This record gives sequence, structure tokens and C-alpha cells, in this order.
Amino acid sequence: MSKAQPRIRDTLVAHEKSNALEELEHVHSSNSLPLCSEGDPPDGGFWAWATAFGWQVSLLFSVTVRWIGALSSFLADNVTLISGPLYDRGWFYQLMILGSLLQSLSLFALSFAKPGQFYMIFVLQGVLSGFGMGLTYGPCMAVISQHFSKRRTLVMSLVASGSPMGAVIHPIMLNHLLNGTVGFSRGVRVSAGFVSALLSIACLSMRTRALPTSKPTISYSAAVQKCSRDVFFILITAGSTLFQIGYNFPIFYLQLDSIKHGINVHFSFYSLVIMNAACVIGRCTAGIIAAYMGALNFTIASTIACSALIISMIALSDIASVVVLGLAYGYFSGVYVALMVPLVTAFTPDLSELGARFGICFAFTAFGGLLGGPISGALLSSQYRWWIPSLFSGLISFIGSSFFVVVRLMIYRRR
Repeated sequence: MSKAQPRIRDTLVAHEKSNALEELEHVHSSNSLPLCSEGDPPDGGFWAWATAFGWQVSLLFSVTVRWIGALSSFLADNVTLISGPLYDRGWFYQLMILGSLLQSLSLFALSFAKPGQFYMIFVLQGVLSGFGMGLTYGPCMAVISQHFSKRRTLVMSLVASGSPMGAVIHPIMLNHLLNGTVGFSRGVRVSAGFVSALLSIACLSMRTRALPTSKPTISYSAAVQKCSRDVFFILITAGSTLFQIGYNFPIFYLQLDSIKHGINVHFSFYSLVIMNAACVIGRCTAGIIAAYMGALNFTIASTIACSALIISMIALSDIASVVVLGLAYGYFSGVYVALMVPLVTAFTPDLSELGARFGICFAFTAFGGLLGGPISGALLSSQYRWWIPSLFSGLISFIGSSFFVVVRLMIYRRR
């Protein structure tokens, strides 16, 4: 997920201050990009694609900890506040190795947990695994920018498909292992071995690129000050935070919603598999379509579509509605996730502060994800009034998407 020795540098073509806004608009809405200079990413080559492959493989693990709840995801995003600046200072390999070891250790140790030992599961999977994911997640996203420029959005969206791809394969595998003859302890050890192998492949595949410039790494406090004055960054961060509050509602509650509406329990389990399969398609195609629509425009379309689909969960009643909702929401949510990283990257004028910006942005969005689940659960209540959390989650997501619209309008006005 990240490689560190060289610092994150501004590998994009240097622009004059007077042309900065024009180039920003060009990045988002034009198909053609300026030619790369000698210091620009090569947009290909063995180690560039190996790094992309390594990131995709490492994301296959993220699904194995989703069942833990919001805590591990919250830590995975918030620890980016630490791993991002460390990546900027050249600690990629150290972060990758330590984070991978923590994730593997947490899974192997989980196999020794006994029924009722909630504290052990909480520490191992909620804290240790979440911290390990946070050490690798941010740097892995940022390292792609060292290898790709013109193809950056496409490559980032392709490798981001690793997470939902794992979400299709891993739950089915775990379901058969844990509920079959293997049992919990050995089943978890098999999963831990599989995950460790994937993380090892990721560590061996990913490489940082020796960049030609010797520009000093920006301090974290300086990066925070720059972000606090960057209106585009503030709007994107605020929009994604609000959107994240409602984003997880279908992911957390689609299966329960279908069961409570009398749909077969076995099919309800596979409703999330259907959603994640569509998510793979959404993430894979996001970069391709964004090359024509623009990353910001496609993000706006996907967030508005997700908001409408969340509200439409009020009408869920039969198998057909579950399938349609799962396919549609899986696709558009996949587009949103795939484009957030390249969107933040495109609005980062100096890539030497990219790791810090990732940390700040995802720390805020983590709070949105942490709040969304409990709020939806409280609104749902024991009476299962589905229209209340569906309406709330859809509206708060729509408000979040409106911030991206404001960014689009500001760019048009300043042209």
C-alpha cells in the first residue's frame, strides 16, 4: 500500500500561478492532458504496474475486517494522519512492512479467542488490525502518483476494485470455513494465512520511484495551514464527510432489511455479494468513464445517484427490488470510492504534501462513517421503521453531494 524512501514530490508539470486554475479545470473536464516532462511519472513500466498490482492485492484483505464494525474502519482512516506525513518523509517500506505484520498478527491471534472474550476481539480486530490498515492504506494510495500521471485516475480506480473483489470472495470462503467442518480456530488461521500471503505479494510488488527533484518535504503544520486556506479541499472534505454518514446505510442494513421483509435468509446473505460484485464493475469503469466526463463530474453524478438509491430503500419489498438496489448502489458507490483518491490528488497542487492531505481528508470522513451506523441504528429502533433511517441517510448524502456541485460551479465561475 505504500512505499516510502523518496518523498512525495510534485511530479506533475509545474504550472505558473496565473495558469493554475486553468490547468485544474483541464484535469477534470478534458480528455487530453499536457505532455509529461522529464520529472513526470512514466505512466507505465514494470514497477509502475507491479506497484498498482500490489495495491490491488493488499486491498483484497480489507474485506476480512469489515465485520468488526466501524472501529477498525475509523482507525484505518484516522491513522492516515500519522502514516501520510511519514510517507512524505520517505518511510513507505517501513510503514508497509509494519502495517502488514500487524494485520497478519491480529488475524492469527484472533484464532485463539474463545466465546465471550469480547475484549480480545475488540483489541485484536478493532484496534490492532485497524491500526495496521491505517499504516498501509494512505501510503499505498499515494505511491501510485509517483508512477502515473495521465493514467492516474484510471489506474487508481482499477486497483481500488481489489476491496469489493475480496468482498465477493472472502465472505463466501469464511462462511464455508467457519460453519463447516473446519471450525472457527482453524478457519481463522486459514484466512490469516491467505491474507498474509496476499500482503507479502503486495510488499514484494510495490516500489517507490526515485524522483529527480530535491524539494524538501513540507512540514505537517505547514500542510495543515495550506489546507485550511484551500477552499476546494475544504469543500471536498466537508462533502465527503457528510456523504459518508449516509453512505454505509445500505452496506450495513440491506441484508437485515431484506430478511425483515420476508426474503430468504440464504439469499439475503448473497445480497451483499451482489452489491460488491457490482461495486467491482463500478470501480473498474470509473477511471475509464471519468476520462471523458471528468473525475469531479462523475463524482457528482455517482453521489447524487447513491443518495436517491438510499432513499429508495423505503420501497424494498421483494427479491427483485433487492437485486436492483444491490446492483445499482454497488455500482455507483464503487464509482464514488474509486474517484475520491484521484479527486483529492488532482486538487493537490504540490504532491510533496499529498500524504498529509490524504490523512486530513480521511480523518474527517472517518468520523462520518463512525457516526453513520449508530445514528441509522437509533433511527431504525427495535420497531424497524425503515423509512426514517433511509430518508435521513439519503438526505444527508444528498447534502454532501451538493458540496461537490459547489466546487464545480466555483470552477466554472473562475474560468
